[in-house]
Amino acid sequence: MPETAGLSRCGEGPVRARGEAAPLEHAAGLAAHAPLTALRRLEAGPRGLTEAEAADRLARYGENAPPSWRTPSLWRRLGRGVRDPFTAVLLCLAVVSTAVGSLGAAGVIAALVAVSCVLRACGELRADRSVAGLRALLAGTVTVVRRPDADAARPLSRELPVGDLVPGDVIRLGPGDLVPADVLLLRSTGLVVHQAPLTGESGPLPKHRADAAAVPPAGDTELFEQPHLCFQGSSVVAGGGTAVVIATGAATRLAAGHGHARVTHGAFDRSVRGVARTLVRFMLLTPPLALAADAAVSGHGVQILPFAVAVAVSLTPEMLPVVMTAVLARGAVSLARELRVIVRRLSALPDLGAMDVLCLDKTGTLTQDRPVVDQALGADLRPDPAVLRWAALNALWTVQLAENPVPDALDEAVLGAAAQAAGPVDGSGTEPGAEAWEGVAALPFDPARRLSTAVVREPGRLGVHTLVVKGAVDTVLERCALPEADREALRAVAARYASDGLRLLAVATAERGSRADGRAVGVADERGLTFVGLVTLRDSLTEDAPEVLRALSGRGVEVKVLTGDDPGTAVRTCRELGLDPGDDVLTARRIDALGDDELAREAGRVRLFARCTPRHKARVVAALQADGRTTGFLGDGVNDLAALRAADVALCPRDAVAPARESADVVLGEHPFAGLGHALDAGRRAGVSLTAYLRVTLSSQLGNALAMLAAALLLPFVPMLPAQVLVQNLFFDAAQLAFAFDRCGPASPRRPAALRPGQILRFITAFGVLNAAADLATFGVLALTVRGAADASGQALFHAGWFTENLLTQAMVMVLLRTVPRLRRPALPGPVALAALLLAATGILLPLTALGPLLGMVAALTPLSYALLALVLLLYGAALAAAMRRYAREEPTGAGESAGCMVAQ
Repeated sequence: MPETAGLSRCGEGPVRARGEAAPLEHAAGLAAHAPLTALRRLEAGPRGLTEAEAADRLARYGENAPPSWRTPSLWRRLGRGVRDPFTAVLLCLAVVSTAVGSLGAAGVIAALVAVSCVLRACGELRADRSVAGLRALLAGTVTVVRRPDADAARPLSRELPVGDLVPGDVIRLGPGDLVPADVLLLRSTGLVVHQAPLTGESGPLPKHRADAAAVPPAGDTELFEQPHLCFQGSSVVAGGGTAVVIATGAATRLAAGHGHARVTHGAFDRSVRGVARTLVRFMLLTPPLALAADAAVSGHGVQILPFAVAVAVSLTPEMLPVVMTAVLARGAVSLARELRVIVRRLSALPDLGAMDVLCLDKTGTLTQDRPVVDQALGADLRPDPAVLRWAALNALWTVQLAENPVPDALDEAVLGAAAQAAGPVDGSGTEPGAEAWEGVAALPFDPARRLSTAVVREPGRLGVHTLVVKGAVDTVLERCALPEADREALRAVAARYASDGLRLLAVATAERGSRADGRAVGVADERGLTFVGLVTLRDSLTEDAPEVLRALSGRGVEVKVLTGDDPGTAVRTCRELGLDPGDDVLTARRIDALGDDELAREAGRVRLFARCTPRHKARVVAALQADGRTTGFLGDGVNDLAALRAADVALCPRDAVAPARESADVVLGEHPFAGLGHALDAGRRAGVSLTAYLRVTLSSQLGNALAMLAAALLLPFVPMLPAQVLVQNLFFDAAQLAFAFDRCGPASPRRPAALRPGQILRFITAFGVLNAAADLATFGVLALTVRGAADASGQALFHAGWFTENLLTQAMVMVLLRTVPRLRRPALPGPVALAALLLAATGILLPLTALGPLLGMVAALTPLSYALLALVLLLYGAALAAAMRRYAREEPTGAGESAGCMVAQ
């Protein structure tokens, strides 16, 4: 087919199978050619394709639809859960337990793994389905020019579904249309498009046909600036045009931004993996060390293997996957139910709680995609409301008399501000109003002329028409009857306002006599105008952004703004938001000149980054991470995708473009900034609960393991039978499920709740050694007070005594290491306290029941033994509380707050 060859040439690649994406160089290659050349390369023409040609291309290239963002199946998610480091270790221990005959331990471990994987997979699957429900169609139908067959003399225009578009189709665009594919303009009339979702530029851009070949654009920035190219995802603000489709489906720039899935792990995942690697090493060393040491001392050899495996199992936080998934799922469900905030990756919640720097896109996030009038200045540069009324008169009649009556964003801002201005319209000609004038003719805004003109007539003034001209400052001043010195002074003033981040419209008027022949106004009439004044406009701020930014700063989160706008506009926006932009603004040009290490230093110092492309945003985020910061990014456009994927936690508002929603970890609700504050609270509470759980379980289990290994070398018998070790571990694990339902107090942690592997390992080492000392003291008491410890009955007494004492110390650890010692008020009784009470009761009562003898325990200690054990327990509790207070003083950066659940002070 000839179309195949043409499309292959324009894409500069081989023919592709159905649905395969066209090369991404497609648009860039055609951008360098004039329209007729581009049509030839596409094997198309200005009259459009024939129906047969279109059908053939549709079969070859597939529907014009965004890439299929497929949700992983439940089985795939279960498989990913098994690859978690702790889960993998548990499975290995289950296999070892089965090999040494500990079938009960293997069954318990397998059940814990299954519950954890199912909970996590179901939660993430539910979140993905919620996001899928938010996907909005880019456009419904489009006006396409096609011929019934090759012999048809005239093409036909008809509405077709956007999915039926193919490369080479000729389409028509009008005001309010969403651009359905990447297109090249063949002709246009006053076409202005808004492409902030793609570029981050807040202002609309004029587009027009390019009559001559141009230099091929280098990179996305230059590609989006091409005046004769429009891209899928942008919208038509004003004017209209005819264009040829050059890329559809997965070949569009909108789809190209979503070409790769998010692969980075968040800060919480990395921290857990760091702790897991250390524990895994220790667990792998424990059995061979125990075997070798016991063989050297007692010669038991492989007889002690089950005990060594039991010790290794006791080192594993078996309940970590279950507790972690339950805590995160509770937080995610609460956010979804109350605020419509969707957490797509559960581990993003603690990442959000650990976030200490948040990078924000400006356009569409901090500001809305519409300008508002800042002030109106007269010819003497003093405030003058009449200037705004003249500008509104121009906007009103150029819209009403235009062929397509759709105002652009600037006209809407001017009309809205004029409607809110105080004072009635008196119809005097010096303060014009809509009721006082009648429209005669209009020249709508033209990107080439950069101005619009309305011809109006005041009732009662026969034979006189008034021209009201509004547009770019330079263009209007050139048409005004002004001395050159005054014109230069006004240009300097306009430049000063522009550098301060304002957009400007100049307004001028002129009176002309009515024409007897009825001819309409023309461009030649726009001369000798009287300069009336300037209208300045600024970006409209998101309603609740200033309050939330202040709250973030007060809670330990540094805010940085990354925008594609110019520095002046960005600085002004920051000041209006109450955010100090600092003394320095880092632009894209300067970022390119910095190495990675230099950029990391500068990124930590600078608050505002301007003229950023997607690559620059991603580099800044990576530089902050390299500096040890937990970094979040909040953006809503395709130009934010690279930064969203690079961040530790990616956030986007609900109305973000579909690729941004698919790349985000957290999709905020209808009020994104309010949702951000609540999500931050939920993330910090989750981080605090998980950190408390890790410190309690790891320090206690490490202490027990050290004590058992030492006792195995010091005593002529094992200090606890393998079955007793596993049962004790099972009860402790069951009690720790309470951490999944623990509730922090009403106050949210005031600082990021980060899980730092170094702090965790120092904590569990210090408190694990303290726990081991208490256990060794217990061994000493039992060795002195239990008679006949070498025989079977004595060993049963010894095992029962340590079983009870160990569960009591573990219950004490759950209570004392959960609370924050430097808080004024103690934590209120809750699930953890109740679970600790039940654990203590189990330790006391179980040896007295019929299960005691079955497990090899006899509870018949002497009163002296109980008294000495109580003394050991009391001394251990006092030492534990004192050590916790000292640790809180020595670790001021969040250790106190993350050591346990926060409560109101």
